[in-house]
Amino acid sequence: MFLKHLVCSAVFCVTLVTIASQSCAENWPGWRGPTGDGISTETSIPTAWNGSGKNLLWKAEIPGTGHSSPVVWDDRIFLTTCLEESQKRILLCLNRKQGNILWQKTVVSSPLESRHKFNSYSSGTPATDGNLVYVAFLAVDGSTVEATNVGKARPVTPGQIVVAAYDFKGNEVWKVQPGGFISVHGFCSCPVLHNGKVIINGDHDGDSYLVALDSQTGKTIWKKPRKHKTRSYVTPLIRKIDGRTQMVLSGSQHVASYNPETGQQHWTVDGPTEQFVASMVYDGAKFYLAAGFPTYHVMAIDPTGTGNVTDSHVAWHSTNVKCYVPSPVVVGKYLFVADDHGIANCFDTESGDRLWRDRFGRHFSTSLVAAGGLVYFLDDDGKTTIVKPGAEAEIVAVNELGEECRASPAIADGRLYIRGLKHLYCIGEKAKLETSQ
Repeated sequence: MFLKHLVCSAVFCVTLVTIASQSCAENWPGWRGPTGDGISTETSIPTAWNGSGKNLLWKAEIPGTGHSSPVVWDDRIFLTTCLEESQKRILLCLNRKQGNILWQKTVVSSPLESRHKFNSYSSGTPATDGNLVYVAFLAVDGSTVEATNVGKARPVTPGQIVVAAYDFKGNEVWKVQPGGFISVHGFCSCPVLHNGKVIINGDHDGDSYLVALDSQTGKTIWKKPRKHKTRSYVTPLIRKIDGRTQMVLSGSQHVASYNPETGQQHWTVDGPTEQFVASMVYDGAKFYLAAGFPTYHVMAIDPTGTGNVTDSHVAWHSTNVKCYVPSPVVVGKYLFVADDHGIANCFDTESGDRLWRDRFGRHFSTSLVAAGGLVYFLDDDGKTTIVKPGAEAEIVAVNELGEECRASPAIADGRLYIRGLKHLYCIGEKAKLETSQ
């Protein structure tokens, strides 16, 4: 186990959150895990629990509010939150075994920005390379301007994105402001780590951009404009395909692939809608998106093209699912999509046919995760429905947490971490907890 851990740590430090071929999933270092697509190679995650004791290893009260997900590296958990009364955006470090808070640091102290009722002031999930932990918040001065791209006139607070790096002892290493940001829906951008870079999506209702920062200094390596200047909240996914490293994201009225080393664009697909939140996934052959607003889409894209490939590389396109916020997950030949309105959907990845749909909850805000060949749907009421992939909906278990949830789960070292509105829950087999301590 010790040797396996060393190998896994070395892989993460070199490639960070890139290719999904590694079999190690001990850590969950950023948004949607080690491969950025919600997939864990863990095989011993419990399928039965509740918030009052069953397979509950610990429950930790989290100060403030936030919808960001926990990230896990070895014995540390990193989590962001906002102390709304004092207007402080905080980075927390917790002990993984007991859940106690080891330290907390104020990253940004500024007035609270305009936001959507389903957003929070701390929605961006941190990322870590095992050496530093990186966070992104929005800083505003409290002034307002007239919002653009809205159906009804209203004021909105313009601001600057703040990206900061801390070491594992809580010392600030660097802090920069790579660009502006304005959106009536508020802020959320999850740092993506690749080859010594911290990449931030700055899609907003202004001069939108993608920016890559040096992970050790915060200095800008490259910055590329996004021509449509429309708010979206997608975290890029990086894969190496046929010798070409691609950073793919939907958002701002199109889907695009970039070279993460330079920011140069490989290909683009027009549309299929205006605004996007859900991250994309990849199965080794095609990228899949779920979106959006004002129209809804599920789409499969062949990533081997160059230039505008709208008419040549869209493998299939469905408009029969009202999905917007939750990111999908792909397991084998099945693509799972969570409709915001509580409906689970399963698509055949080859044909694009919807194989089944079933109501699993009242509303979905969180993204899907998969481990041990099973898919986990966590709804806003804290209920997790576990499904075995197949042409029919086969429900393995339904577990009630007893607390509302807006943050996507994390999986690490045989444990499932679920953030509720007030607490962080650690789910695992108690027998394994006793042997690991």
